This record gives sequence, structure tokens and C-alpha cells, in this order.
Amino acid sequence: MKVYSTQQIRNIGLAGHGHSGKTSLTAALLFAAGATPRLGRVDDGSTVTDFDEIEISHKVSVYTSLAYAEWRDHKVNLLDTPGSNAFILDARPGLRACDAMLCVVDANQGVGVGTEKVWGYADEYDLPRIIFISKLDKDQTNFEECLAAIKSQLSQNATAFQVPIGAEKNFRGFVDLLTMKAHVFEKDGSGKFTVTDIPDDVRDDAEAARESLIEKVAESDDTSLEKFFAEGTLSDEELRAAIPAAIQSGNLMPVFLGSATLNIGTHALLDAITAFAPSPAARDHFSGTHPDEGSEVVRHITTSEPFAAFVFKTLIDQFNRITLCKIVSGVLKSDSTVYNITRNAMEKLGPVQVVQGKLLDKVAEAYPGDIIALTKLKDTMTGDTFCDKAVPVVFAPVKFPEAAIAFALEPKSRADEDKLSTALAKLLEQDQALRYTRDPQTKEFLLAGSGQLHVEITVERLKKRYGVDVVLHPPKVAYRETFKGRIEVQGRHKKQSGGRGQFGDCKCVFEPAGRGEGFKFIDKIFGGSIPQNFRPAIEKGILEAAENGALAGYPMVDFQVELIDGSYHTVDSDELSFKMAGRKAYRAAMEKAKLVLLEPVMHVEVVAPNEFYGDIIGDLNTRRGRIEDSETKGSQVVVKAYVPLSEMLNYAPRLNSITGARGSYTMEFARYDESPASIVQKVVAESQASGRLKVAAED
Repeated sequence: MKVYSTQQIRNIGLAGHGHSGKTSLTAALLFAAGATPRLGRVDDGSTVTDFDEIEISHKVSVYTSLAYAEWRDHKVNLLDTPGSNAFILDARPGLRACDAMLCVVDANQGVGVGTEKVWGYADEYDLPRIIFISKLDKDQTNFEECLAAIKSQLSQNATAFQVPIGAEKNFRGFVDLLTMKAHVFEKDGSGKFTVTDIPDDVRDDAEAARESLIEKVAESDDTSLEKFFAEGTLSDEELRAAIPAAIQSGNLMPVFLGSATLNIGTHALLDAITAFAPSPAARDHFSGTHPDEGSEVVRHITTSEPFAAFVFKTLIDQFNRITLCKIVSGVLKSDSTVYNITRNAMEKLGPVQVVQGKLLDKVAEAYPGDIIALTKLKDTMTGDTFCDKAVPVVFAPVKFPEAAIAFALEPKSRADEDKLSTALAKLLEQDQALRYTRDPQTKEFLLAGSGQLHVEITVERLKKRYGVDVVLHPPKVAYRETFKGRIEVQGRHKKQSGGRGQFGDCKCVFEPAGRGEGFKFIDKIFGGSIPQNFRPAIEKGILEAAENGALAGYPMVDFQVELIDGSYHTVDSDELSFKMAGRKAYRAAMEKAKLVLLEPVMHVEVVAPNEFYGDIIGDLNTRRGRIEDSETKGSQVVVKAYVPLSEMLNYAPRLNSITGARGSYTMEFARYDESPASIVQKVVAESQASGRLKVAAED
């Protein structure tokens, strides 16, 4: 494949609500550019970027996928990101590697919750934005209403560059507001179109929309604004010249339109991306830190600075482990050796490659701003940084929120047990939103993800790809315990069995800390009642003992301990003795103090048609939910609430029942709150039955 310079590269992340048409649009762009011989379709599993067997069978994007189109002497890297609630977190690392976001909005659905979420990701990375309104050939679609929703819910800077010709089944093209010509398409998916004069029935709309476009572009910089005030308009050349800077600054967000399944609008979108979207050089630099000094280090997007790159994604199939990198500075050549500063390891590279879905193609070298693939690296993981060892820099990895829900995982057979760890390690490397842990009390293995579907898809992948069959048990709620009130106790450890004994003695005050503050140890001893070198052992003993509470056997959190007094023996005292004294002080506090059970509370967003609003509110109230806010967005209502996790474990089937499978929800961990007495009784009884309390007592 041809090598492209930084100025010839465009890195575009397609993002939006689930089922808005991102994968179909990616397929249409690739077909329009001649990268594929036919128009791929999600329904028959022939798209380039949804190539995984799970994605094909479920017709949903699970991971961010990469493809590229060559158009007008440019290389356009297309990152197709997931929009489904269960997998949308994977859009974050993909967008971090991009220089602009192409936000895809379904003309019928409008701005969904997923759209707003990825819009927030783009805000986080300060990405310029282009918008594509898709599926205008479908029933019950309205371009003007969709554009109004985009302006009100996303940004007033969204500005139409096209107006549609026809609607729903009669949609057949658009008017280009830059050239004021109509593009009328064949409806056979070929992408063939005829450029004609504007039809009379849309001329007024087109002229009004062009005036709005000129005004918006003129507002983006002082020179254009002065020209506009002086002459009342901008020439075609002035208009086109001002657009790239306006997009880069965020003052202009072009809105294009079309139908991916009919291949309408893709040629014009590719033209706009290559002409107006920023090259990697427009970002100017990436900020990192010095590994030793912690100071900021800046790398400019240029070949004149030392090599640096970051790994934003790892793809793993049955045959390859593919590492996706964004080159920040310098030039990367095939068969070179690079330094992984995160792992302090040298990596010998094979060929530098570009990615077309599941296919790889070799290139001799790659320039700053490009996104490339490396295979068979020994030590490199997602989030790592490559750099020149003599000029170090570390780019921060993308951080993922805590998993929302966890299920106990049990292999079906001994053979499955032997293969489970290896298979899960590969899935965890590919999916940074997954968590796999072992409960120290119940000894169960827990698989946690952003939702029930996320975990279930992972289990399905374990079986299909790695032949590992497992059983999921009901999700576990991670309760916590804490103190309520202040209590002073003594922990005294004395053991004498001939020869040197053991002696440690401490007096401590236990009391609750603020919610979310964790554990605090405050040394208030003045003098030598306990030597300074023994005091950390007391803290360590308390912390180890706090892994098990006395109420239901869950970890103790959000409390502080003041060490106020104690005594020691010049011969028999040592660190172990004071560690045991700390544990005994903790147990004494458990016996005397009033304890509180804390339950995780989730921030829940429910989206459903307006007619189900009352049923949704009523159901959330029965789940001890506290309604935070609700708003109407077109035909949909969005309800935001705080609900205990224990009440959300069976919510998916209930919501489907209420809404006829027309509703969806997302949830993220918000905080821990005190559980009511009825829940405490239930949890304590379950802990006694499971043996959790017995384990805690024996510890």
C-alpha cells in the first residue's frame, strides 16, 4: 500500500447511538472509495468492520474496528465504534486515537442517550465534529425535526451543508449548499448520481439554508465576519477556505445526510472529510508526562521530533494478536526496534501494517498521525507508550469506570477450568471494560462488566472462540460495612510459651469517616508509649482484619482509627505482636460498635417511548429508586434515577415487559448508601447461609 504523509491522513471516529447506522455507513464509504467490491450489509454479515462471529450473529458492534479508504490522494482511517449501551465504553479509546468524530444520527430515532454519551467523549478529547443524518429513506423520518433535535440537544453549531430532496420512500438525494446543485441518486446502491439544477419544490429551503451556512461560517473568524458585514455574503472561494478552521475550532459542525444502505451521500461525505476535516497535524501536539519527574512532556505531530506512539487497542483472534497504535511523532519503519517505556522493554517489530477490518496490509513506513497495526509483540499491552529511550514520554491510558454488575462464573468441566484463565486473559486484554476477580470470602470467580448483556456476550465468546463452557450464577452485590458512632477500644496481644514471648498493646478510637473517604489511620501518640517503628504494624493489622466485617462479613470501609496510647515490652515486642494487637483492637471494636451495611447505588438512565413514562416511574419507585430528572426528547422520554444495585438485577426483562422491548437503559456506579433494616436482615441471613460470616469470624 502507498505511504501517506501526515497532511494526507484523516482519522475519523464514527460514533453514535446503537443501531444508528455507523457500521452500514462505514461499509458504504468503503464501497464508494473502491476499497470493497460490493456494498456490505449488516443483515447478511458482509460488512468489513463487523467481522466477529458474535457481531454478525447479534447484528451489533461489540468492539471498535478499523478500516481505511483511499480518496482523492488521502488516506481516511475509519474507526467504527460501538453504540449499544452494553459496549459503548469501547468507543472511548477509539475516539482518543481520532482527530475528528463523525456523529451518526438516525433520522427516525433522533438524538439518543448513546449519542449524548459519545458526544461527551468527543468533548473530553476536544474533537472537531461532523454529523451525518442517516436512514432518510425510512418511514417516519423528518430531516428538519432531526436537525432541530441535534441543535437543541448537542450543539447550536450544527449547521446543514445539504438539504434533502424527497422524504421517506421518495428520498432520492440532496442539494449541495456549497455548489447549489442537486444530486439525484439511483436507488440500486451503486452510488451513481446525476448533478442537476435545484428542483423548484426545495429551492426556497436550499436558499435559506445556504444563507444560514454563510452566516455561521462568517461568525467563525474576524476576517470572514468583516467581509460578511461589508458585502453581505462570502464568495464560494472564501466560504470553502474558512470552513476547515471553523470546524477545527468547534464553531462549525457540518451536517450531511443520506442513506448508507442505498449508498446515497457517501461520495459527498468523503469529499467533505478530505477537504474540510482536520489532518493529525491540526491538533499540533499530544501531552504526556516524564516517567521520572512527572512533569508535562509535549510531543508535536511532526517527523522532526523523536519517535513516540501509544497503544489504544488490542485485537485478538484465533491466529493473531494485533496491536493498534497511533503514531504521535517521528517515523516508524518496518522491522525496527522500539522501546516500550511502560514495560521497560525493547520490542522487535515485524512489518508495519494497515488494517482493513480483519485483513492486514504491509507498508514500508508510517508517518505521524497515522494509525497502524503491529503483530506478535511480546510485552506490549493496551495503554502502553512507545518512545525514544533517550527522550522519554508516557501518554496516559484511557481510564474505564468500575464495572456495573458481576456474575459468579463456574466452569462446566475440569477441561473448561484448565482453559478458562488463558481464554479470559485474552478477552480482558481486548475488552478493557471487563473485570475478572476472585471473591476472598466465597472463593467464587466473578466476571464483571457494564451490564448483563456485556457479561453474557463474553460468556458466549468464551464458548464459540475458545471452546470454554461456563455457567453464570446470579450477580453478586458488593456490599460494604462501616461504623456508626465513636468507640474507644484496647487491643492487647500477649503470648508466652518459653523463651522470647510476644507482646503488643494499643488503644484506639474507631469512628466513621465521610462516605467514599476509605480508611484513615491517625497517629496521636506523643511520647514513647509505643516505639515509632511498631506503629505502622498496628495500621496493617487493622487493615487486614477490615477485609471482613462482623455484620455480614463484607469489607469495612469509610472509617478512621486514632492511635491514642499503648505499651510495649523491650524484649517481647516486635512488629508481628503489634500487628496482632491491631487486629484484636479491630475485633473489639466490632463487638462494641454499631455497624452499618452499605449498598452500591447506581445512576440509571431509562429511555422509552413517552407513553410508558408512568409505568417506568412506578416501577423504579418500587425498586427504592430516587428520581433525579426526566425529560422528553421527541417521541422518547429519558428518566434519570438513583437505584440500589440489588434492585436492578432483574430490570432488563421487566423493562422489556413494560415497554414491549422498546425501552433501554444504562447504569453506572454512583455511590454507597446505608441499607434499610429489611435489606440488612436479608443480607445477614444470606451471609450466614453461605458461610461468609463464619469465614469472617475465623479470620
